[in-house]
Amino acid sequence: MMWQRAMPLPPEIAPSPAPLPSSPLRLRLDTQALADNWRALDRLSGSAAAGAAVKADAYGLGVAVAVPVLAEAGCRDFFVAHWGEVPALAGLVPADRVAVLHGPMNDAEAAFCRASGVLPVINSVPQAARWSATGGGPCHLMVDTGINRLGVESHRLGDPAIAGLEVETCLSHLASADENSAQNAVQLARFAEVRAAVPARRYSLANSAGIALGNAYHADLTRPGLALYGGIPRDELAGHISQVAYPQAAVIQVREIAAGDSVGYNATFTAPAPMRVGVIALGYADGYLRCWSGKGRFSWQGRDVPALGRVSMDMTVVDLTHAPGCAEGDWLEAAYEPLAASAASGLSQYELFTLLGQRFQRGG
Repeated sequence: MMWQRAMPLPPEIAPSPAPLPSSPLRLRLDTQALADNWRALDRLSGSAAAGAAVKADAYGLGVAVAVPVLAEAGCRDFFVAHWGEVPALAGLVPADRVAVLHGPMNDAEAAFCRASGVLPVINSVPQAARWSATGGGPCHLMVDTGINRLGVESHRLGDPAIAGLEVETCLSHLASADENSAQNAVQLARFAEVRAAVPARRYSLANSAGIALGNAYHADLTRPGLALYGGIPRDELAGHISQVAYPQAAVIQVREIAAGDSVGYNATFTAPAPMRVGVIALGYADGYLRCWSGKGRFSWQGRDVPALGRVSMDMTVVDLTHAPGCAEGDWLEAAYEPLAASAASGLSQYELFTLLGQRFQRGG
Protein backbone atom coordinates (compact mmCIF):
# COMPACT_ATOMS: atom_id res chain seq x y z
CA MET A 1 0.00 0.00 0.00
CA MET A 2 1.33 3.43 -0.91
CA TRP A 3 1.09 6.07 1.80
CA GLN A 4 1.03 9.72 0.87
CA ARG A 5 3.63 11.83 2.67
CA ALA A 6 2.05 14.15 5.19
CA MET A 7 2.15 17.73 4.04
CA PRO A 8 3.34 20.39 6.49
CA LEU A 9 0.48 22.16 8.20
CA PRO A 10 -0.21 25.62 6.79
CA PRO A 11 0.05 28.56 9.17
CA GLU A 12 -3.13 29.39 11.06
CA ILE A 13 -5.35 32.05 9.60
CA ALA A 14 -4.30 35.21 11.35
CA PRO A 15 -6.93 37.63 12.66
CA SER A 16 -7.50 40.26 10.02
CA PRO A 17 -7.40 43.95 10.90
CA ALA A 18 -10.09 44.46 8.27
CA PRO A 19 -13.73 43.86 9.20
CA LEU A 20 -15.34 40.67 7.92
CA PRO A 21 -17.22 41.40 4.69
CA SER A 22 -20.99 41.22 4.93
CA SER A 23 -22.75 38.15 3.62
CA PRO A 24 -24.22 38.11 0.10
CA LEU A 25 -27.33 36.60 1.70
CA ARG A 26 -29.84 38.44 3.85
CA LEU A 27 -32.99 37.27 5.56
CA ARG A 28 -35.10 40.38 5.97
CA LEU A 29 -37.55 39.91 8.82
CA ASP A 30 -40.67 42.02 9.15
CA THR A 31 -40.57 42.30 12.93
CA GLN A 32 -43.82 44.26 13.01
CA ALA A 33 -45.56 41.40 11.21
CA LEU A 34 -44.03 38.93 13.67
CA ALA A 35 -45.35 40.90 16.64
CA ASP A 36 -48.74 41.35 15.00
CA ASN A 37 -48.94 37.62 14.25
CA TRP A 38 -48.37 36.77 17.91
CA ARG A 39 -50.99 39.30 19.00
CA ALA A 40 -53.49 37.86 16.51
CA LEU A 41 -52.85 34.31 17.72
CA ASP A 42 -53.11 35.41 21.34
CA ARG A 43 -56.43 37.07 20.56
CA LEU A 44 -57.68 34.02 18.67
CA SER A 45 -56.70 31.87 21.66
CA GLY A 46 -59.61 33.40 23.59
CA SER A 47 -59.18 33.12 27.35
CA ALA A 48 -55.97 31.11 26.88
CA ALA A 49 -52.57 32.79 26.66
CA ALA A 50 -50.44 32.23 23.56
CA GLY A 51 -46.87 31.06 24.01
CA ALA A 52 -44.30 30.64 21.24
CA ALA A 53 -42.45 27.66 19.82
CA VAL A 54 -38.97 29.04 19.14
CA LYS A 55 -37.20 25.71 18.57
CA ALA A 56 -34.96 25.25 15.53
CA ASP A 57 -33.67 28.85 15.88
CA ALA A 58 -37.20 30.26 15.83
CA TYR A 59 -38.12 28.03 12.88
CA GLY A 60 -35.04 29.22 11.02
CA LEU A 61 -35.73 32.95 11.34
CA GLY A 62 -33.30 33.53 14.21
CA VAL A 63 -33.89 33.43 17.98
CA ALA A 64 -31.78 36.54 18.54
CA VAL A 65 -34.17 38.60 16.40
CA ALA A 66 -37.48 36.81 17.01
CA VAL A 67 -37.54 36.24 20.77
CA PRO A 68 -37.10 39.89 21.85
CA VAL A 69 -39.85 40.89 19.42
CA LEU A 70 -42.20 38.22 20.78
CA ALA A 71 -41.41 39.12 24.39
CA GLU A 72 -42.03 42.81 23.70
CA ALA A 73 -45.36 41.89 22.09
CA GLY A 74 -46.41 40.16 25.32
CA CYS A 75 -45.37 36.51 24.96
CA ARG A 76 -44.34 34.90 28.26
CA ASP A 77 -43.87 31.19 27.43
CA PHE A 78 -41.21 29.85 25.06
CA PHE A 79 -40.57 26.30 23.87
CA VAL A 80 -37.38 24.78 22.48
CA ALA A 81 -36.64 21.17 21.61
CA HIS A 82 -32.96 20.59 22.47
CA TRP A 83 -30.86 21.50 25.49
CA GLY A 84 -28.38 23.01 23.06
CA GLU A 85 -30.97 25.63 22.13
CA VAL A 86 -31.16 27.03 25.66
CA PRO A 87 -28.02 29.25 25.64
CA ALA A 88 -29.33 31.31 22.72
CA LEU A 89 -32.23 32.48 24.91
CA ALA A 90 -30.02 33.49 27.84
CA GLY A 91 -30.69 37.09 28.79
CA LEU A 92 -33.61 37.40 26.40
CA VAL A 93 -36.40 35.99 28.61
CA PRO A 94 -36.61 34.65 32.19
CA ALA A 95 -35.15 31.15 32.34
CA ASP A 96 -38.18 29.64 34.07
CA ARG A 97 -40.36 30.67 31.11
CA VAL A 98 -38.36 28.42 28.79
CA ALA A 99 -39.47 24.79 28.36
CA VAL A 100 -37.27 22.09 26.81
CA LEU A 101 -39.53 19.66 24.98
CA HIS A 102 -37.24 16.63 24.77
CA GLY A 103 -36.83 16.29 28.54
CA PRO A 104 -33.90 14.96 30.62
CA MET A 105 -32.49 11.75 29.15
CA ASN A 106 -29.78 11.44 31.81
CA ASP A 107 -28.56 13.01 35.05
CA ALA A 108 -26.26 15.41 33.20
CA GLU A 109 -29.21 16.89 31.33
CA ALA A 110 -31.18 17.18 34.55
CA ALA A 111 -28.21 18.97 36.14
CA PHE A 112 -27.97 21.36 33.18
CA CYS A 113 -31.67 22.07 33.50
CA ARG A 114 -31.32 23.02 37.16
CA ALA A 115 -28.19 25.10 36.59
CA SER A 116 -29.75 27.04 33.72
CA GLY A 117 -33.12 27.51 35.43
CA VAL A 118 -35.23 26.31 32.50
CA LEU A 119 -38.02 23.77 32.99
CA PRO A 120 -38.01 20.28 31.47
CA VAL A 121 -40.93 18.68 29.71
CA ILE A 122 -41.21 15.17 31.16
CA ASN A 123 -42.13 12.66 28.45
CA SER A 124 -41.91 9.25 30.11
CA VAL A 125 -41.99 7.43 33.42
CA PRO A 126 -38.18 7.03 33.42
CA GLN A 127 -37.77 10.77 32.86
CA ALA A 128 -40.19 11.46 35.71
CA ALA A 129 -38.25 9.16 38.03
CA ARG A 130 -34.95 10.77 36.99
CA TRP A 131 -36.27 14.27 37.60
CA SER A 132 -37.48 13.38 41.08
CA ALA A 133 -34.30 11.46 41.94
CA THR A 134 -32.14 14.46 41.01
CA GLY A 135 -34.11 16.89 43.17
CA GLY A 136 -37.58 17.29 41.74
CA GLY A 137 -39.30 20.65 41.55
CA PRO A 138 -41.49 22.35 38.95
CA CYS A 139 -41.66 20.74 35.51
CA HIS A 140 -43.99 20.31 32.58
CA LEU A 141 -45.54 17.00 31.56
CA MET A 142 -46.30 15.81 28.03
CA VAL A 143 -49.03 13.18 27.68
CA ASP A 144 -49.59 11.35 24.41
CA THR A 145 -53.21 11.46 23.20
CA GLY A 146 -52.71 9.90 19.78
CA ILE A 147 -49.70 11.22 17.88
CA ASN A 148 -47.56 8.36 19.24
CA ARG A 149 -44.48 10.49 19.40
CA LEU A 150 -43.15 11.94 22.66
CA GLY A 151 -45.33 11.79 25.75
CA VAL A 152 -46.39 9.58 28.63
CA GLU A 153 -48.92 6.95 27.61
CA SER A 154 -52.30 7.61 29.22
CA HIS A 155 -52.39 4.19 30.87
CA ARG A 156 -49.20 5.06 32.79
CA LEU A 157 -50.49 8.27 34.34
CA GLY A 158 -51.14 6.44 37.60
CA ASP A 159 -47.50 5.50 38.01
CA PRO A 160 -46.05 6.80 41.30
CA ALA A 161 -43.25 8.56 39.41
CA ILE A 162 -45.84 10.63 37.52
CA ALA A 163 -47.98 11.24 40.58
CA GLY A 164 -44.95 12.62 42.41
CA LEU A 165 -44.26 15.40 39.87
CA GLU A 166 -44.89 19.08 40.51
CA VAL A 167 -46.52 19.79 37.16
CA GLU A 168 -46.56 23.38 36.01
CA THR A 169 -48.16 22.72 32.60
CA CYS A 170 -49.66 19.47 31.33
CA LEU A 171 -49.34 19.31 27.55
CA SER A 172 -50.39 17.13 24.65
CA HIS A 173 -49.93 17.58 20.91
CA LEU A 174 -52.43 17.39 18.06
CA ALA A 175 -51.48 15.14 15.16
CA SER A 176 -53.87 16.38 12.46
CA ALA A 177 -55.00 19.87 13.42
CA ASP A 178 -54.16 21.17 9.93
CA GLU A 179 -56.85 18.87 8.50
CA ASN A 180 -60.56 18.39 9.14
CA SER A 181 -59.81 15.04 10.69
CA ALA A 182 -61.87 12.98 13.11
CA GLN A 183 -58.63 12.48 15.02
CA ASN A 184 -58.90 16.03 16.36
CA ALA A 185 -62.09 15.30 18.31
CA VAL A 186 -60.67 11.99 19.51
CA GLN A 187 -57.60 13.70 20.90
CA LEU A 188 -59.70 16.46 22.47
CA ALA A 189 -61.78 13.86 24.32
CA ARG A 190 -58.65 12.05 25.47
CA PHE A 191 -57.14 15.31 26.65
CA ALA A 192 -60.23 15.95 28.78
CA GLU A 193 -59.53 12.63 30.49
CA VAL A 194 -55.90 13.65 30.97
CA ARG A 195 -56.98 16.91 32.60
CA ALA A 196 -59.11 14.97 35.04
CA ALA A 197 -56.24 12.62 35.88
CA VAL A 198 -53.26 15.01 36.10
CA PRO A 199 -53.23 17.92 38.56
CA ALA A 200 -51.43 20.87 36.97
CA ARG A 201 -51.46 24.64 37.14
CA ARG A 202 -52.15 24.93 33.41
CA TYR A 203 -53.09 22.73 30.47
CA SER A 204 -52.01 23.09 26.83
CA LEU A 205 -53.06 21.27 23.65
CA ALA A 206 -53.27 23.58 20.63
CA ASN A 207 -50.50 24.45 18.17
CA SER A 208 -50.99 27.07 15.43
CA ALA A 209 -53.54 24.97 13.56
CA GLY A 210 -55.20 23.91 16.82
CA ILE A 211 -55.91 27.54 17.66
CA ALA A 212 -58.05 27.71 14.51
CA LEU A 213 -60.10 24.70 15.69
CA GLY A 214 -61.87 26.85 18.26
CA ASN A 215 -62.20 27.51 21.98
CA ALA A 216 -62.66 23.86 22.95
CA TYR A 217 -59.02 23.22 21.98
CA HIS A 218 -57.43 26.24 23.64
CA ALA A 219 -57.23 25.12 27.30
CA ASP A 220 -55.02 27.57 29.27
CA LEU A 221 -52.01 27.95 27.01
CA THR A 222 -51.62 27.63 23.24
CA ARG A 223 -48.27 26.93 21.60
CA PRO A 224 -48.16 28.52 18.12
CA GLY A 225 -45.09 28.06 15.99
CA LEU A 226 -45.57 28.10 12.21
CA ALA A 227 -48.19 30.86 12.15
CA LEU A 228 -45.99 33.18 14.19
CA TYR A 229 -43.51 33.22 11.33
CA GLY A 230 -46.06 33.74 8.57
CA GLY A 231 -47.18 30.18 7.82
CA ILE A 232 -50.84 29.40 7.24
CA PRO A 233 -51.66 25.87 8.47
CA ARG A 234 -55.43 26.35 8.12
CA ASP A 235 -57.54 28.63 5.92
CA GLU A 236 -59.18 30.21 8.98
CA LEU A 237 -55.89 31.93 9.81
CA ALA A 238 -55.29 33.44 6.38
CA GLY A 239 -56.79 36.84 7.16
CA HIS A 240 -54.93 37.14 10.46
CA ILE A 241 -51.34 36.18 9.59
CA SER A 242 -48.80 38.21 7.59
CA GLN A 243 -45.57 37.22 5.84
CA VAL A 244 -42.48 37.66 8.02
CA ALA A 245 -39.49 36.19 6.15
CA TYR A 246 -38.02 37.63 2.93
CA PRO A 247 -34.82 35.87 1.71
CA GLN A 248 -32.54 38.08 -0.40
CA ALA A 249 -29.43 37.24 -2.41
CA ALA A 250 -26.80 39.44 -4.04
CA VAL A 251 -25.89 39.20 -7.73
CA ILE A 252 -22.24 38.15 -7.86
CA GLN A 253 -21.81 38.05 -11.64
CA VAL A 254 -23.65 39.22 -14.77
CA ARG A 255 -22.90 37.62 -18.13
CA GLU A 256 -24.16 37.42 -21.69
CA ILE A 257 -24.93 34.03 -23.19
CA ALA A 258 -25.67 33.14 -26.80
CA ALA A 259 -28.57 31.24 -28.30
CA GLY A 260 -27.91 27.54 -27.76
CA ASP A 261 -25.77 28.03 -24.65
CA SER A 262 -26.78 25.88 -21.70
CA VAL A 263 -26.95 26.92 -18.06
CA GLY A 264 -25.87 25.01 -14.97
CA TYR A 265 -25.31 21.36 -14.16
CA ASN A 266 -26.59 18.81 -16.68
CA ALA A 267 -27.60 21.56 -19.14
CA THR A 268 -31.25 21.53 -18.09
CA PHE A 269 -31.82 24.99 -19.61
CA THR A 270 -30.76 26.08 -23.09
CA ALA A 271 -31.00 29.72 -24.14
CA PRO A 272 -33.50 30.13 -27.03
CA ALA A 273 -31.90 33.48 -27.93
CA PRO A 274 -29.09 35.72 -26.68
CA MET A 275 -29.70 36.43 -23.00
CA ARG A 276 -28.36 38.47 -20.13
CA VAL A 277 -28.21 36.34 -16.98
CA GLY A 278 -27.06 36.80 -13.41
CA VAL A 279 -25.50 34.48 -10.84
CA ILE A 280 -26.76 34.93 -7.27
CA ALA A 281 -25.05 33.67 -4.13
CA LEU A 282 -27.84 31.29 -3.11
CA GLY A 283 -28.00 27.52 -3.39
CA TYR A 284 -29.09 24.31 -1.77
CA ALA A 285 -26.48 24.67 1.00
CA ASP A 286 -28.52 27.69 2.07
CA GLY A 287 -31.82 25.80 2.05
CA TYR A 288 -32.77 26.85 -1.47
CA LEU A 289 -33.08 23.26 -2.62
CA ARG A 290 -32.93 21.77 -6.10
CA CYS A 291 -36.71 21.52 -6.13
CA TRP A 292 -36.60 25.25 -7.00
CA SER A 293 -34.71 24.50 -10.24
CA GLY A 294 -36.57 26.14 -13.11
CA LYS A 295 -39.35 27.14 -10.68
CA GLY A 296 -37.87 29.76 -8.38
CA ARG A 297 -38.67 33.40 -8.92
CA PHE A 298 -37.07 36.58 -7.64
CA SER A 299 -37.79 40.26 -7.96
CA TRP A 300 -35.64 43.33 -8.53
CA GLN A 301 -37.24 46.77 -8.26
CA GLY A 302 -40.62 45.14 -8.87
CA ARG A 303 -39.49 43.22 -11.95
CA ASP A 304 -39.80 39.45 -12.25
CA VAL A 305 -36.53 37.51 -12.33
CA PRO A 306 -36.97 33.74 -12.96
CA ALA A 307 -34.44 31.08 -11.98
CA LEU A 308 -32.74 29.24 -14.86
CA GLY A 309 -31.38 25.71 -14.92
CA ARG A 310 -30.43 23.65 -11.92
CA VAL A 311 -29.81 25.14 -8.48
CA SER A 312 -26.19 24.58 -7.36
CA MET A 313 -24.79 24.28 -3.85
CA ASP A 314 -23.91 27.96 -3.52
CA MET A 315 -25.33 29.60 -6.65
CA THR A 316 -28.44 29.97 -8.77
CA VAL A 317 -28.58 31.50 -12.25
CA VAL A 318 -31.39 33.94 -13.02
CA ASP A 319 -32.81 35.56 -16.13
CA LEU A 320 -32.21 39.32 -16.20
CA THR A 321 -34.09 39.87 -19.48
CA HIS A 322 -36.68 42.08 -17.81
CA ALA A 323 -34.21 43.68 -15.40
CA PRO A 324 -31.69 45.29 -17.76
CA GLY A 325 -30.42 47.68 -15.09
CA CYS A 326 -29.65 44.96 -12.55
CA ALA A 327 -25.90 44.75 -11.94
CA GLU A 328 -23.36 42.91 -9.84
CA GLY A 329 -23.86 43.75 -6.17
CA ASP A 330 -27.59 44.36 -6.53
CA TRP A 331 -30.01 42.43 -4.34
CA LEU A 332 -32.81 40.14 -5.50
CA GLU A 333 -35.65 39.06 -3.23
CA ALA A 334 -36.97 35.50 -3.45
CA ALA A 335 -40.67 34.90 -3.95
CA TYR A 336 -41.27 33.29 -0.56
CA GLU A 337 -44.89 33.87 0.46
CA PRO A 338 -45.35 30.62 2.39
CA LEU A 339 -48.46 29.18 0.73
CA ALA A 340 -47.37 30.04 -2.81
CA ALA A 341 -43.76 28.98 -2.18
CA SER A 342 -44.90 25.67 -0.73
CA ALA A 343 -47.10 25.00 -3.77
CA ALA A 344 -44.29 25.91 -6.19
CA SER A 345 -41.53 23.93 -4.49
CA GLY A 346 -43.37 20.94 -3.02
CA LEU A 347 -41.83 21.73 0.36
CA SER A 348 -43.95 22.13 3.46
CA GLN A 349 -44.15 25.58 4.98
CA TYR A 350 -42.19 24.24 7.95
CA GLU A 351 -39.37 23.13 5.64
CA LEU A 352 -39.31 26.47 3.83
CA PHE A 353 -38.45 28.23 7.08
CA THR A 354 -36.26 25.74 8.91
CA LEU A 355 -34.07 25.01 5.86
CA LEU A 356 -32.82 28.60 5.65
CA GLY A 357 -29.08 28.35 6.31
CA GLN A 358 -26.71 30.16 8.63
CA ARG A 359 -25.06 32.12 5.83
CA PHE A 360 -28.08 34.44 5.82
CA GLN A 361 -27.61 37.60 7.83
CA ARG A 362 -30.83 37.93 9.78
CA GLY A 363 -32.39 41.21 10.78
CA GLY A 364 -35.37 43.51 10.67
